[in-house]
Amino acid sequence: MKGWSQKELTNELIWATGTFSSERFEQGPSMNDGLHYTLQKTNKTLGDYIVKYAYANGDSVGVIASSMSIFHDASKGFDGYSFSADESKLMIETNNKPLYRHSYYSTYFIHDLKTQKTQLLLENDQEQARNATFSPAGNQVAYVLNNNLYIFNIDQQSRTAVTQDGKWNHIINGAADWVYEEEFAMTEAFAWSPDGTKIAYLKFDESAVPEYGMDLYGSLYPDRVTFKYPKAGENNSVVDVCVYDVNAKENVSVALSATPNQAYYIPRIKWQPESSNLMVFTMPRLQNELNILKYNFDNLKNFQVSTLFHETSKTYIDITDNFLFLNKNKGIILTSEQNGYQHIYHIDYDGKLLNQISKGEWEVNTIYGIDSDNNIYFSATENTIGQGIYRVNLKGTKFEPWMSGKYAGGYYDASFSKGMQFFILTHSTANTPTTISLHNNKSELVRMLVKNQTLQQRLTEYNCVKKEFFQFQMTTGTKLNGWMMAPDGAKTDGKKHPVLLTIYGGPGRNTVVDQFEGRTYLWHQLLVQQGYIVVSVDPRGTQFRGREFKHATYMQLGKLETEDFIETAKFLQGFPFVEKDKISIQGWSFGGYMTSLCMTKGADVFHAGIAVAPVTNWKYYDSIYTERFLRTPQENKAGYEENSPVNFAKDLKGSFLLIHGSADDNVHYQNSMDFAEALIQQNKKFDFFSYPNKNHGISGGKTRLHLFQKMTDFLIENK
Repeated sequence: MKGWSQKELTNELIWATGTFSSERFEQGPSMNDGLHYTLQKTNKTLGDYIVKYAYANGDSVGVIASSMSIFHDASKGFDGYSFSADESKLMIETNNKPLYRHSYYSTYFIHDLKTQKTQLLLENDQEQARNATFSPAGNQVAYVLNNNLYIFNIDQQSRTAVTQDGKWNHIINGAADWVYEEEFAMTEAFAWSPDGTKIAYLKFDESAVPEYGMDLYGSLYPDRVTFKYPKAGENNSVVDVCVYDVNAKENVSVALSATPNQAYYIPRIKWQPESSNLMVFTMPRLQNELNILKYNFDNLKNFQVSTLFHETSKTYIDITDNFLFLNKNKGIILTSEQNGYQHIYHIDYDGKLLNQISKGEWEVNTIYGIDSDNNIYFSATENTIGQGIYRVNLKGTKFEPWMSGKYAGGYYDASFSKGMQFFILTHSTANTPTTISLHNNKSELVRMLVKNQTLQQRLTEYNCVKKEFFQFQMTTGTKLNGWMMAPDGAKTDGKKHPVLLTIYGGPGRNTVVDQFEGRTYLWHQLLVQQGYIVVSVDPRGTQFRGREFKHATYMQLGKLETEDFIETAKFLQGFPFVEKDKISIQGWSFGGYMTSLCMTKGADVFHAGIAVAPVTNWKYYDSIYTERFLRTPQENKAGYEENSPVNFAKDLKGSFLLIHGSADDNVHYQNSMDFAEALIQQNKKFDFFSYPNKNHGISGGKTRLHLFQKMTDFLIENK
């Protein structure tokens, strides 16, 4: 709409230039003293270099290491780094090559900060390892090479193969398989004992897991990539916990086969500090039970096992990393939804519940840590759309907002120093870019680190409208959260405006959050400039509103969410400034799935839809995620069939754009191909676009520009 804004937004500006880039503060690890932190920087003289700074005043204490000091070559960069426990050694990662979403191969160098000597972890720089990790004493490094777990003794310059049976697509030792990485957020599947005498690791036998294959185009004959991917109801890896005695050079299995159902999944292993106790988390295939088993390994061959924690659910239990060991054997802090909302609990090492520390109709999100006075710092949901930071004592009697209420709403997150003496705070709102600041343990501001004033000024120059939050009550009585962005004057200009309902709608991610969304926010502003009203709503099944709201979709994933989005569209049709026959819907991944359902089951309501990388048949998606909400196809045939878009192709109406990356290892290209075939056989008109060799993120080069321009063009054509 010309003349509507001072400056007109374009996809080129948003996706292909730095016009709307946010300033960042890439903090490295806190140092042991809790008074200093590190940052990685770069210049022409030193190359990449690591600087040590003081939290209190921001002064540089000095350069710890650089490309010149390590490689004697400023052109060789760092892809990552980590310190040994005593901070005498530095591990540098270079030439990182991605494997899946989080995992990667790397060339590792070990740099001694005292002697200034550097050595390769492996025998040559042509080999790359995974998950290299210092032992507690810093004199050894464990790593995964060719699916086997190894130990490199730095002092003795010797390498020991902990396992020898590793083989691609058969056996993995010390690293997670695809589905554990994706759904349990696990990449490193081993852990050093506190005294460094043992390593506990997971062994994945994926021999019986079906393979999925993808073609990668670009050569005369396409490369075929195959990997093990357990789809719903299919065989998963058989996973076992093993413990290796470093001195005796012996392996032992902890024999979880004694409880095969409870130990079907092993999503976490953790050593108790200053002890020989190993905590093994186990779940059955349906993920409706969580056991934490305690193994005492004073004697490797005659270990003792007991149940530390046990929880069951009629639906499912989520795995989190909210798990803290308290000093002086005072027990464990963890979170649970067992009373309806995720809260903090304190148990002792015999499994006895000592206290429910936090309570109320609100959710604890992340536990950051505990200070020397046993105060627990954590984030929690505010008004179901924001996040604040809080502190509570171990008894739960002194609860206080730590970074909440002092500021006007928004979303707060924090990174604490060791010892919890300082923390780096990030804050944004839906309409204001992220600011980053440093605070002390009294929550007092020490200094601002990032203000993002340039970006804020740019938003003003382009006359960005405000994202306004709302809540509406459905016919069921349930209230849903939403936000709306409308052109200036749209509510009073007497005109009818088209609507885009932009969605996700699935477990684990909300779109109605009082947090800045960066370039996606700018794309929505671009659509507003083109005359669209942009709306988003979180349906039943999304998070931060308690277990009952989140688990309402159990065994019927997609059904209630579709009903909620259809009712949202009807609610929007009631506004006098909305063109009720021009309501479009767009989503990615689970949002693409919901878009596909809404364009079929809700075909009489939605005018046009864009589904990016959608699941179209739940039998094609991975076992852990799908079965968590639907159980297996064998147990819940109706839940799968009645909510998979491919089965409703005959109901498609309106304009529909289907988009997928051909190398999507997560939501397989197969989903869109299957849906396209079903639509073709129903003689339905639709548009289909494939991004060659792109994964689930559909990015790289000018790909995002092309994608968002294609979606923009489609929406403009369907105004």
